[in-house]
Amino acid sequence: MKKRISLAAAVVVLLVVSPVRAEEEKPQAAAPAEASPWLKPDPAALKHWQAMRFGMFIHWGPVSLTGHEIGWSRGGATPIEEYDSLYKRFNPVKFDADQWVSVAKAAGMKYVILTTKHHDGFCLWDTKQTDFNIMHSPFARDVTKELADACRRQGLAFGTYHSVCDWHHPDFPLTSPGGSVVRKESDIAAYRRYLRSQVTEIIKNYGPLCTMWFDVPQKFDAAEGSENIRLCRSLQPDILVNNRAGGGLGDFDTPEQRVGGFSMDRPWETCMTICRQWSWKPDDKMKTLPECLQTLIRTASGDGNLLFNVGPMPTGEIEPRQVERLREMGDWLSKYGETIYATRGGPFKPARHLASTRKDDLIYLHVFTWPEDVLKLPAIPARVVKASVLTGGQAKVEQTDSGIAISVAPGERNEIDTIIALQLDKPAIGIPPVSVPSLGGSLTEGKKATVSNVYQNHDAFDGAKALDGEAESRWATDASTEECWLEVDLGKPETFDHAVLDECVDFGVRVASFELQSQDAGKWTTFFQGAAMGPHREVKFDPRTAQRVRLLIHGKGGPTINEFQLFAPSAKKAAR
Repeated sequence: MKKRISLAAAVVVLLVVSPVRAEEEKPQAAAPAEASPWLKPDPAALKHWQAMRFGMFIHWGPVSLTGHEIGWSRGGATPIEEYDSLYKRFNPVKFDADQWVSVAKAAGMKYVILTTKHHDGFCLWDTKQTDFNIMHSPFARDVTKELADACRRQGLAFGTYHSVCDWHHPDFPLTSPGGSVVRKESDIAAYRRYLRSQVTEIIKNYGPLCTMWFDVPQKFDAAEGSENIRLCRSLQPDILVNNRAGGGLGDFDTPEQRVGGFSMDRPWETCMTICRQWSWKPDDKMKTLPECLQTLIRTASGDGNLLFNVGPMPTGEIEPRQVERLREMGDWLSKYGETIYATRGGPFKPARHLASTRKDDLIYLHVFTWPEDVLKLPAIPARVVKASVLTGGQAKVEQTDSGIAISVAPGERNEIDTIIALQLDKPAIGIPPVSVPSLGGSLTEGKKATVSNVYQNHDAFDGAKALDGEAESRWATDASTEECWLEVDLGKPETFDHAVLDECVDFGVRVASFELQSQDAGKWTTFFQGAAMGPHREVKFDPRTAQRVRLLIHGKGGPTINEFQLFAPSAKKAAR
């Protein structure tokens, strides 16, 4: 998995959906799907995969002995020679495949994806292509086979993650740290044969698989990606392949460590860690239950799947606190799973305060934060014939040509998620998706952004992400950035007297101070100055009228901002 690390790290790592790195060859155009039928997924398999909605990702291997990140710590936190020797003392005697699957099943997960080979090249199955595998460790058991068999016994689908790059293999052109070092000698043709021999082993010996989950296809362009997919389909016609086979080709997108954007047209799957690190780390910060549940709900609401990662310990056990958190998610799904499984996203697009899913003639509203009185939704071309509160209580619904107003008594609102089922007079799936205004009415939401710098020029981190009303997305800058700015064009002169600024501090505070400026007669004038920003900071100032506003940041290490919001004097602060 692509490691989510500080943007200030010495080795620059991609966190975004696109797998292309700066040192890669430019992708070549692949043959269209019509000429390459293997590029089209089996419709029934894709529909079944989408209906499952929730799966377990597992990153594990000898690296767990160090507590550092898998693959990326090779040649970084751990010297290469030491890293490559970890397997010689890897003996996870408490590994129990049935227990892992039981944990996934208790969490309400429907499929399991195991990292059979990460970028470090170590293989968790009995491969005949290299001795650098689990069978040559003191443990000497085929972990992949045991987990595949356990999934089938317990009724869960099984798939495998397989890194396209391999920084350990002598024929691969790049090596550690982080695939940034070019080998003096390599043989990419021989490596391609090695890769495809391993893929063949996995599908033939451990399939059928629900997914072949490729990652980091360095040196593999679109033509090579097409060949990777062709091989998978020739071995198993209904297998699904993600979009990291090479050249961006694949059946579904894979936003990483963030909830993907709403899409009913292109399938997607958010991959995210339950803690911060992909592989096990002692005392790693774990997500709260509300964070976990709302991530799952927002993902389903956007019409995506959630692949939620655990990193088992060196003993072979999943950390007890992670097991407990997953069990809590399963308890919730045992009550409200109908609002997640086999649903489609919408018709109300996800907003900060609510999400929605739908199936048959039902819309399921998930309300995370309530206004003081009435929840207002845009109009839809269907009539609400019945409303019920699945989490307990009653809902009052008033529908007019201009929209839908819903009231639930404060004492009947659930702290994490109030679920309201709206039964319609027609199928819900036919209703066109519609955006929902944010609760606080931020003047900046959806407006045009101009920024001084974007992390590696990737769209996933552009300035618009700080104005989209979504806490999961962010504007990020390069690691060398100290001073940066974000300009917002409000479209017309607006009056505002307070702002909400949300710095992403997952990897440390980067903002030392900031200024708010407005453009007057072509000149920028500072109207507010603040010290360290931090998360969810509200600032107030005398009313100001302007069309263009700038957030000027002084910091270090690449400041990154989740949200920048401005509010009119009468507006309430946006719910956080």
